[in-house]
Amino acid sequence: MILIIISLSVVGTITYVQSSKLLDRQLERYLSQMITHAAYHTDLYLQTFDNASKTILSDRDVLKFVEMDPNDSYQYYELSQRIQSKVFDSAFIIYPQIDLIYVINQDGKAITTKDIFQEEVKDYTSYYHLVEKNLPKDGSGAIINSATVAPGDDQYITFIRRVRGIISHHPRGILGMKLNTKEISKLWGQMDLGEKGYSFIVDSKGNFVDKPSEIKTDDYMNEEIKAKLLSGTQDTFTAKVGGEKRMYVSQSLHAADWHMVISVPIKELREPILNIRYTTVIAGAVTLLIALWIAGRFGKSLVQPLKKLVRHMRMMEKGEWQTIDDDERQDEFGFLIRNYNIMLTRLTEMIERVYEAELKSQKTELNLQKIALEQHKAEFQALQLQINPHFLYNTLETIKCYAVVQDSEEIMDMVEAMAAMLRYAIQTNLREITVVNELKHVLNYMTILKHRTQRDFELDVDIPPALLLHKMVRLTLQPLIENMFQHAFPDGIQAHHRIRIVASVQGEGFRIMVEDNGAGMTEAQLQSVREKLQLNQLAEADSHTIYHKGGLGLMNVHRRIQMVYGEVYGLAIESIAEQGTRITMSLPLDGTIICTYEERVG
Repeated sequence: MILIIISLSVVGTITYVQSSKLLDRQLERYLSQMITHAAYHTDLYLQTFDNASKTILSDRDVLKFVEMDPNDSYQYYELSQRIQSKVFDSAFIIYPQIDLIYVINQDGKAITTKDIFQEEVKDYTSYYHLVEKNLPKDGSGAIINSATVAPGDDQYITFIRRVRGIISHHPRGILGMKLNTKEISKLWGQMDLGEKGYSFIVDSKGNFVDKPSEIKTDDYMNEEIKAKLLSGTQDTFTAKVGGEKRMYVSQSLHAADWHMVISVPIKELREPILNIRYTTVIAGAVTLLIALWIAGRFGKSLVQPLKKLVRHMRMMEKGEWQTIDDDERQDEFGFLIRNYNIMLTRLTEMIERVYEAELKSQKTELNLQKIALEQHKAEFQALQLQINPHFLYNTLETIKCYAVVQDSEEIMDMVEAMAAMLRYAIQTNLREITVVNELKHVLNYMTILKHRTQRDFELDVDIPPALLLHKMVRLTLQPLIENMFQHAFPDGIQAHHRIRIVASVQGEGFRIMVEDNGAGMTEAQLQSVREKLQLNQLAEADSHTIYHKGGLGLMNVHRRIQMVYGEVYGLAIESIAEQGTRITMSLPLDGTIICTYEERVG
């Protein structure tokens, strides 16, 4: 606030001072131009008297009048009539601003346009000698103020000029033209001098030629002002008169030895400056309020995020970790808040990782126990399958001998297929085999199935030769085929039923797809099967659900693949009711055995 007040005060003061000086110069220049313009027109106006005098003096009757015999009354009467009717009337028409014209010779004879002059001047001879002393010696005209020759009369001005005769070139008379000063005042009427401004004219002796009638002389003129005006050293000055300080601007006339003066109160001149000052103060106050409001908002915008940051750091000390909403700020506070959030996020992640590592360590121990239990289950299932294999082989060979003796090829084929399947199945290790081995095992199963159902059923196998030697897990393909025969065709095998086996390489993996066009599964059944697959556990051997019938069941096939190759591999099931089921077996492309267990998250 201090900075704002100092700045506004300095700017306002400098602006006010400079504006005041500039406005004073402009006002002074304006008044000087105004009075110069008025003086110019006044000079032009007074010049008309000189032109009118030349017109009158060019008349021969006027020249004869100044040289006439003063005792010749008839000639006086005759010249008077001609001069009044011809010369004076023509001059009034050409120069209507002339109020009175008269001619006086040195003998005291006068011709005038009005009888008023006879009343105003009783002694023409004395008047002639009084006026003649005020005329210049070079014969040019002069403007005489009435206050000089007749102080008690009404104020007026007169243009006087000597008149020479026809015979003699010496001055023999004077020509006078009278004008009331109100006519000159009209020339000043268009000047706008304000409420208390006025103008006046003084001659070289300090007498008023024109003055404001409604104001007393002492209110605008004193000896100090008169001395400055008559000295001519200062065209513009200020003086205190009538208890008021005023500015005076004067201008000398060329047509007469007069001074035209304009007087304006300083208070009125300074009124625009005062308005500037008041406007500056008001604008400064409003600007200060706005600036304080903006500064408050700006300070709040700086303090609030800082308080928020300190508050969250104290909460962090207490263990309450919360991120701060940075409102997408682009300033330094936004940078601090974002970095605080990043720090808090990273610390949170590190703590979660430590917690997860501890939890995972505990789960790993538990999972190892689960794996050991599953391995025991698998070994137990394998032991169940072994059940004295030599006894089974000998029994099957005996059955085969009876079939040969009785010439029963069906029994012989079934026994050979069953023996091959038993030999293939009783291998309990997880050693890798090839696709060809699994297909042979499926072929033996199909041989037995043909004799059981008393009808042929051909599988559609589409496996490129290059993939026949690809490695895979033992006893994984035949359970899928068995599962389809048990569940895909519940009403028996029809002519349109089919089972198709397709193998392909997709990206970094090897895929074996087994699909049928049987009954399929509903959405609920399919979801239940998928949930079972996600359990990642070997199924119980005595389970009689539809998912575990047929060999080791789909669940055990899925889990045994994961135990060999890792949890990213296994079975995926797709099915649509009344359209069929597709089971896809995912295996690594290179067939590398991992034999590790990883706990799945989620």
